[in-house]
Amino acid sequence: MTLAQHSRRQFLQSAGSGFGALALSQMLARDLSGAERHHAAKARRVIQLFMNGGASPMDTFDHKPQLEKLHGSRFDPGNGEKVESVTNSPGFKVLASPFAFQRHGQCGQWVSSVFPHMAKWVDELAFLTSMTSPTNVHGLGSYMMNTGFTLPGFPCMGAWISYALGKINANLPEFVVMPDPNGLPYNNLGNFTAGFLPAKHQGTVIQASSDQPLPFLFPPETARHITKDSEIAGAHLLDRLNRGDAARYPRDTQLEARIASYELATRMQLSAPEAFDLRGESEATKKLYGLDDSVTRDYGQRCLLGRRLIERGVRFVQIWSGAGGPTNNWDNHANIHTELPHMARQVDQPIAGLLRDLKGRGLLDDTLVIWTTEFGRMPFSQGQSGRDHNGGTFVSWLAGAGVRGGASHGQSDAWGWKAEIPTACHDLQATILHLLGIDHERLTVRHQGIDRRLTDVHGEVLWPILT
Repeated sequence: MTLAQHSRRQFLQSAGSGFGALALSQMLARDLSGAERHHAAKARRVIQLFMNGGASPMDTFDHKPQLEKLHGSRFDPGNGEKVESVTNSPGFKVLASPFAFQRHGQCGQWVSSVFPHMAKWVDELAFLTSMTSPTNVHGLGSYMMNTGFTLPGFPCMGAWISYALGKINANLPEFVVMPDPNGLPYNNLGNFTAGFLPAKHQGTVIQASSDQPLPFLFPPETARHITKDSEIAGAHLLDRLNRGDAARYPRDTQLEARIASYELATRMQLSAPEAFDLRGESEATKKLYGLDDSVTRDYGQRCLLGRRLIERGVRFVQIWSGAGGPTNNWDNHANIHTELPHMARQVDQPIAGLLRDLKGRGLLDDTLVIWTTEFGRMPFSQGQSGRDHNGGTFVSWLAGAGVRGGASHGQSDAWGWKAEIPTACHDLQATILHLLGIDHERLTVRHQGIDRRLTDVHGEVLWPILT
């Protein structure tokens, strides 16, 4: 034990009550919520990989030879239906994918050349090839995929899971979000909100590439006036003031969350530094995630941290690729030839490395991995070689606990314009909850006179992709 660790442990012991006592009493706790699942769970924790901006299905996982045959011609579905675009796509000329597709694995799943590493794992993945969204606007689509509603104010899936199942480890958050270092996604923190659930269930945002992934966990070195004695005295005072206010305002969940966050921060002074310290990982593991390559290093580091966090008891980890805005994400309006490979290369090896690492450690047996985005792209060109938004169809995949590897569910039309056998986001959410042992119809909270749930009044478990 280092001197710094020894000092922090002394601080927790010295606190005696409030933050310190709670931290000490729960130091080795597991499955703290005591929550009773509705049925036996296949998954214990979740890693969600969110491609922000609308990843193009016909350029990644949904091969459409028809686009090659019709390339350059005016897009016409042939049924008299009016064709519309979201921003500006004059001409509606069919745009073939510039990327070569090939079948992979025993399941024969089509994968484009932008994902050479993920292509090797298709027999472990279950593809949802015709996901749909009721919107083709980024903010609304992100809300839909994360909260089940297109409007703000509703709890996200990570918050619902935290609320339903509680903590695995008292010393770490149950719901962690690692955004792209270039910035937060569309809706900013709204994608990680607890909504009307108790505020303590909102996502804890970690800036993985920062020298301090969790800012303000420790006093800055320049604050020499802060001593161990002053920390203890401050903790006692803060605890007394907060609990006094909590007694006066028992329904204030923001205050409850603040008290819980202070207590968690105290416990995390012992646990977080070790969890975020990658120096103990082997060079082979770092290379597996792409930490030796400047292009893949950042996303690879976040994927590796995701594995370390779920390994140590974090329930739900969300890892974002792409910030909000017109560039440096999956919103490929200008040039699919250059923009998509730029994003795909950043995540391809790290995601494959994550799957290999989880499987090698036996963690994939009870960890659910999800790859998704908020909607897809159009089969016709925007400008010369870009693609516009499309809520009509897109692709997601799942892997791990309870998932039938090599399975495929749904079907889009010949152009990748609309789903012929649609899968709604509520179906995906219902399936995720089911794998965690939760009946999505029974996980409800009364809010403003309505029994609210993640899946609203919709959602069917996707049984064909489950074992």
